[in-house]
Amino acid sequence: MAKPEYILKNRKWLEEKAAEPGVMPLDKGIFYKVLKRGNSALPSPRRNSVVSVHYTGRTINGKTFDSSRGGTAPAFRLTDLIPGWIIALQQMHPGDRWELYIPAEQAYGKFNQPGIPGGSTLIFDVELLAVH
Repeated sequence: MAKPEYILKNRKWLEEKAAEPGVMPLDKGIFYKVLKRGNSALPSPRRNSVVSVHYTGRTINGKTFDSSRGGTAPAFRLTDLIPGWIIALQQMHPGDRWELYIPAEQAYGKFNQPGIPGGSTLIFDVELLAVH
């Protein structure tokens, strides 16, 4: 279970990140920064879409807890992902690469996951390669 000080530290980090130049808001407290623009003429995924992505996930201390880079890009059905990814990916177009800043409430909440303490704000470098 998450410690109150840890939760507050993560919320404060997200507030500070949100104030940085180039960081834009999405729904439900999620923020992002565009790293690379894709093809806006191609359709964005829908809630039931299957997408291929490359990603790296980190906690606010910079520790990587998961990455697909260096291997084959995995395919996911959006509905199987954390809420923060579902919201963000529906705004992306193939070829877009964003850095996502996802509050714990839109990720794993107060529960621990392997390599992720409960209450963690998550940082994902996500590149949408294809919508199937």
